[in-house]
Amino acid sequence: MRIIRSDAAEFRNFFQTLRARGGAFTPELQASVAQIVHDVSLRGDEALFYYTQKFDGCDLTASTVEATPAERKEALAKVKPEDREVIELAARRIEKYHRQQIAAGYTMRDEGGGELGQRVLPLQRVGIYAPGGKAFYPSTLLMAAIPARIAGVGEIVLVSPAKDGRLNPLIAAAADVAGVDRIFKIGGAQAIAALAYGTPTIPRVDKIVGPGNAYVAAAKKLVFGQVAIDMIAGPSEVAIIADQTANPAFAAADLLAQAEHDEMAAAVLFTPFPDLADIVAGEVEKQMQTLPKKEMIEKSLSSFG
Repeated sequence: MRIIRSDAAEFRNFFQTLRARGGAFTPELQASVAQIVHDVSLRGDEALFYYTQKFDGCDLTASTVEATPAERKEALAKVKPEDREVIELAARRIEKYHRQQIAAGYTMRDEGGGELGQRVLPLQRVGIYAPGGKAFYPSTLLMAAIPARIAGVGEIVLVSPAKDGRLNPLIAAAADVAGVDRIFKIGGAQAIAALAYGTPTIPRVDKIVGPGNAYVAAAKKLVFGQVAIDMIAGPSEVAIIADQTANPAFAAADLLAQAEHDEMAAAVLFTPFPDLADIVAGEVEKQMQTLPKKEMIEKSLSSFG
């Protein structure tokens, strides 16, 4: 992990590189995504399964695209007890936090005697996108599904690409803990289009939430208006401001937690203490050696760390 002084010429160049990384929606990418979305909106399942085979190498049909109860049970059986415990702990913490956000309706009478008020009602159906390619994060699924369940959403639908048509066990465990109703083994822009417009096998949803790659983000941007979305997420990033009281090991862990997302992730620490910068850089190198995504981390840090 490089160390750059703010008065060095390299500092300005590095920041220009960081700012440019957000411009992932090239005209070529947007045109490609627009074609996929339009095709799925017109041809439904036929287009959905075509693009799933083309991009994910997975042959699905109307009878195999949705994970059956038996498939979900099989995936859950592969989850280590200690991993299940971590997922359940995270779920409890997330639920405790989001229960404080429940909005309540109200009524009032104005000076003319008219009754005014607001009713807060849950959405009928929400679609969650959970990445399943280079990175998959059960935590993302928990943070999307648990608030929906607390709010009383009628049906929670998950889409996540499945390698060789098989559910990722950790994604299956998070879906089970969070109360996801249905799981479809699809991903990419085609999955976003299917959720937005509906197909004979994929139900149309009222809102799409969850992060994905540039193709997923561009698809969400395109279907906004047809369906509600949470946001158009860019590449992962973290900026830490630290003084001499900071724990170097904790700072390094926070940097690595973002750097492991993908090659475009940015992880930066700002500090006026050169010694701390050296120690944190050493901690990053030390902790990185024990992580399964070491290669991914090295790529992101070499460009944006």
